[in-house]
Amino acid sequence: MQGRRRPLGDTPGDPAGRKSTTREPIIQEPEVPEPEATRREAGVTESSRANRGWWDRNADEYQNEHGTFLGDDRFVWGPEGLDEVEAELLGPPEELKGRDVLELGAGAAQCSRWLAAQGARPVALDISHRQLQHALRIGGAFPLVCADAGALPFADASFDLACSAYGALPFVADPRLVLREVRRVLRPGGRLVFSVTHPIRWAFPDEPGPEGLSVSGSYFDRTPYVEQDDTGHAVYVEHHRTLGDRVRDVVASGFRLVDLVEPEWPEWNTAEWGGWSPLRGGLIPGTAIFVCVRD
Repeated sequence: MQGRRRPLGDTPGDPAGRKSTTREPIIQEPEVPEPEATRREAGVTESSRANRGWWDRNADEYQNEHGTFLGDDRFVWGPEGLDEVEAELLGPPEELKGRDVLELGAGAAQCSRWLAAQGARPVALDISHRQLQHALRIGGAFPLVCADAGALPFADASFDLACSAYGALPFVADPRLVLREVRRVLRPGGRLVFSVTHPIRWAFPDEPGPEGLSVSGSYFDRTPYVEQDDTGHAVYVEHHRTLGDRVRDVVASGFRLVDLVEPEWPEWNTAEWGGWSPLRGGLIPGTAIFVCVRD
């Protein structure tokens, strides 16, 4: 679930890029009026409500645009195309067999489907009912749970691993609330791996071309990016944390950070995805992946 920040004052384009190959069209929900983009405060409840509604409305378009890139049963960490098959950030495939794994912000549960094929026992959680309907459409013999990542409906110590490929954490106002919930449901020694937009990207326009290579704002401005309707109610929210903020969030929530991966853009990937592109990917990082252990 990659972000959709755009220059303030512009009309919104495709929420997740236009250059990827599409599948057979999916019936779209009725369009809503174009929102206004701004930077303002947005709390836990407003962010959750806005993003649940946005993903319900836009899940069809997202899966239609990016389903081919994501596949039905691949585990891709971000637009660069880093695959868990090669990265092994959750551990070697042979160690996944029999493990209980929670996927946060699962979307159509592509990652969970891959985990199930390795012999793991995944649970795919997403805040969006419509995203999980796409998971049902594709299929898979594992549980789908519609819930907020800040209030996980699971008992303590239920999982061996947790993972999130751009799910939940970029969109929540209080990442420590989510991280502490994840720690609660992980068993001692459990691993959490999550990817987010690389924080440095917030200092640049979210554009794939040359205009996205010049600093346009302060990296230290943590004011959320908000799209709101004509009554001022948020309909989409993204939250910025600096790299240091992310590290402190991880440690303060009871995890030990064991690796921070910044995938390089591979030569084979010629696709543009929103503000991600071969041009920008070859010069500045686009994704940060945090590998954490619950001691």
